[in-house]
Amino acid sequence: MATYHIISVLIFLTAIFAYVNDRWIKWPPTIGIMVIALLSSILVAIFGNLIPGISSKALQLVSNINFEQVLMKIMLSFLLFAGALHIDANQLKKEKWPVMLMATLGTFISTFLVSVMAYYLFIIFSIQIPYIYCLLFGALISPTDPIAVMGILKRAGIPKTLEMKIAGESLFNDGVGVVVFLTIFEVALNGTDKFSVSGTVLLFLKEAGGGILFGALLGYLAHFLIKSIDNYRVEVLITLTVVMCGYSLADYLHLSGPLAIIIAGIIIGTKGKKGGLSDISRDYLGKFWDLTDEIFNAILFMLIGLEMLVIKVNPTIMIIGGIMIFMVLLARWLCVTIPVMFLSLWIKFEKNAVLMLTWGGLRGGISVALALSIPETMHRDEFVLITYIIVVFSIIVQGLTIGKLAARGV
Repeated sequence: MATYHIISVLIFLTAIFAYVNDRWIKWPPTIGIMVIALLSSILVAIFGNLIPGISSKALQLVSNINFEQVLMKIMLSFLLFAGALHIDANQLKKEKWPVMLMATLGTFISTFLVSVMAYYLFIIFSIQIPYIYCLLFGALISPTDPIAVMGILKRAGIPKTLEMKIAGESLFNDGVGVVVFLTIFEVALNGTDKFSVSGTVLLFLKEAGGGILFGALLGYLAHFLIKSIDNYRVEVLITLTVVMCGYSLADYLHLSGPLAIIIAGIIIGTKGKKGGLSDISRDYLGKFWDLTDEIFNAILFMLIGLEMLVIKVNPTIMIIGGIMIFMVLLARWLCVTIPVMFLSLWIKFEKNAVLMLTWGGLRGGISVALALSIPETMHRDEFVLITYIIVVFSIIVQGLTIGKLAARGV
């Protein structure tokens, strides 16, 4: 199937699912579209044999989509920039310590805890998987997904300070988590016998630190160019260039593209509010990226639902996945509790902040994409199914209930 035809079908399905959700279901768009796509996948799998050709055509369509490439190489930069554009650097600065500790220390702790629990859980079920691969799984499932989180936070009605903590952490621990995953992946690929602590630390610092510095350079350069003109068409083109070329160049230089785009987006958004943009330009730029965010979000969550068609189902692994839901939540709770207890000595946190930060730490498409990028020799099928189960639970159950938790009074 030609690329253009695949894109056309995806847009068609997304539009239909979005209409059905908006007309009758009325859930948050990302959740509604994903659930409808998931149910459609299950129905195709069940009734596909009754209607010859439907199941095979649907399977062919989804199989032709490289989810990992589509998300990590194309959509992610747009989605991260659109989210970062609304983050005010001054407000983020007030929450810098909770965001920094949970995005770094929290991600490291979660990666280790999840990997250990997964390793021994596999042993209980008589499945032997080397620990390094479990560590890889811990790294891919630990980052909370800013795409899922920020889309739902808009409707959750939680205090702005807590929203900033959750949104800021999800943006940065996404970038950190991807770097951690790639670092562990290099070790797993080359063999633990070639593992070097200093080499691994340097690789991490180069990817993360280099990405942040490169993003700052992109952000200030774009701000300088935007400030020197007053033409919203050109200003939108400049931001598009930052997102597309900046992300590609960061990838070429082996720097963290996600972190670079996040930093650039925060700088452009914050500077633009302080007079770098005219009112008309700010309005057009905001609407353009809001619309881009909504469209890409809809397509992404529709793809997550359709991925059910190509995931290999194994009853034992499904049971392990169900158990891992609670283990991942436990690890998340510990990773939130430790920084909050430490920071509470001099920072005041909102009521029930630990509960909201734990339950608001949604997993999404990034975890699925990273799982799909693992070679089959590293037990990809097992980890993809477990990741998918955790992500679906996270988006549907946590996503639909976080607003109710907030309404009870945070």
